[in-house]
Amino acid sequence: MTQHSTLGVAVIGTGRMGSDHVRRIDEVISGARVAAVVDIDIDRAERTAKSVEGCAAHTDAAAAMADPAVDAVLIASPGPAHESALLEALARDLPVLCEKPLTPDAAAARRVMEAELRLGRRRVQVGFMRRYDTEYLRLKALLDGGSIGRPLMLHCRHRNAGTPPGFTEQMMINDSVVHEIDATRWLLDQEITAVTVLKPTPSGSAPEGLSDPQLVLLETAGGAVADVEIFVNCGFGYQVRCEAVAERGTARLGDAHGLYVNAAGRWGGEIPQDFLARFADAYDRQVQGWVDATRRGATEGPGVWDGYAAAVVCEAAVRAQATGGRVTVEPAERPALYGG
Repeated sequence: MTQHSTLGVAVIGTGRMGSDHVRRIDEVISGARVAAVVDIDIDRAERTAKSVEGCAAHTDAAAAMADPAVDAVLIASPGPAHESALLEALARDLPVLCEKPLTPDAAAARRVMEAELRLGRRRVQVGFMRRYDTEYLRLKALLDGGSIGRPLMLHCRHRNAGTPPGFTEQMMINDSVVHEIDATRWLLDQEITAVTVLKPTPSGSAPEGLSDPQLVLLETAGGAVADVEIFVNCGFGYQVRCEAVAERGTARLGDAHGLYVNAAGRWGGEIPQDFLARFADAYDRQVQGWVDATRRGATEGPGVWDGYAAAVVCEAAVRAQATGGRVTVEPAERPALYGG
């Protein structure tokens, strides 16, 4: 691969997330350009490509990666398509930013990890963007600094205004709670060892067949506990909150964002309606950080091990969701490449 002074990126998937990344690379961040886009819908790929000067449209990820103008790959396609694109990129020794999940299941994530281990160096960053959110970064620094003592519990809330047709209970874990799973591992620097899922009486707004909301309990190797309220049809907006309870104090994020207005006898602010609005700055920092590291020849941030670990916990959580019991988490041994 010949790396250019401006990083040429192939964006795989031009749906909502992929299109937002195309816009971000083209208009917001520096040091990179969109050299190619890939989508199985060629009309959509071509429409997206026409919005960016010098961008090629493809229906095949391998063809895009073979383009001499492509130095790196951003994967924003649906989760089931991630494994093949990741293996292709690793076979070509291309750096990758892969949106979560790394893969939808732990076995596929293990195969990706084995491919990266054969390279002998990290090439993949996983898109757990909360690690780039200002509030999460401040909470992480506070906990790492030890001023409020050892963290004992995390109380997390993850609410969406609504779900699209076909959204399943398993997706509540794999598409939503996966963020809290990674955040718990990262904030506490501890692996998750067991999962329990509790289901209250479903909301009247829950689609038929979907038990919503749910409470997910995560136990860690260090003896901490995290509880996650996942409510994907709350109706009023998108909210992510997290409170850390430590030995000598607590800290909470997610209470307020944006402008508060006092008028007409009322006060208040706006609740974001989706994750792209709530975490816009975090996505910008994530992609800029990936570009900067890639241009230096480095891979930083959450990696393949984090994606694999999250997939193992998600599988345990889905089993707990189905059985109502406590399910232990049994990952493979952490390889030395990932700090094992």
